[in-house]
Amino acid sequence: MSDRLYFRQRLSGRDFATGNLLARQMANFTYVVGDVLTREVLLVDPAYAPEEHLSFLAGEELTLVGVVATHYHADHIGGNLMGHVVSGIAELAALVDVPIHVQMSETTWVSQGTGVGVPPIIPHEPGDVLHVGAIEVTLVHTPGHTPGSQCLAVENHLISGDTLFLAGCGRTDLPGSDAREMYVSLQERLSYLSDETLVYPGHLYSPESFATLGDLRAHNAVLAPRELDEWLAYFS
Repeated sequence: MSDRLYFRQRLSGRDFATGNLLARQMANFTYVVGDVLTREVLLVDPAYAPEEHLSFLAGEELTLVGVVATHYHADHIGGNLMGHVVSGIAELAALVDVPIHVQMSETTWVSQGTGVGVPPIIPHEPGDVLHVGAIEVTLVHTPGHTPGSQCLAVENHLISGDTLFLAGCGRTDLPGSDAREMYVSLQERLSYLSDETLVYPGHLYSPESFATLGDLRAHNAVLAPRELDEWLAYFS
């Protein structure tokens, strides 16, 4: 990690939204990524407590310059979650005027789920790079869990959203999911990353909150080398 990278992993129900039972149960991570020197940052998946997220940034003397959605599900960006209203990017957009970065194929899903339009939503092509001060954040399109799911690659970190967990991967039996695309995302689209890459998932579903990609390749069954038909037999 360079001296310029600012990186924080924050857990719903513990670091924010502590009085929200749903936030505690869902155990979502929100990430803050930016430049230590310029104090500019992105918020990644800022659900549950927009004002608390902004208060944290103010306390750290950070300037919010954008939001990134890993995918459209309400526990990550707000909306209706099984009949529960979750605050997220819509409420954040009412407080600050910053772009909200999503994959092109996720734009309609994000907009319909939150009521936020284009702009402030900014659609991106796979591989687009966001610049936050001197920090480069690459948007890696990883469909499977949703059509426009994306991971964020920044230096030796990968924010994997619900594409890849420390044990298992995101569900592929939901609206917009595609088990074949998930196979390609896990086996091919992320294959260029080194074993030393630190993987930071979208939920705390394991005792640890992050792990190296090398560890996951050795122990996470969804990354075990398999032909498509065999993978689908296990995980579709």
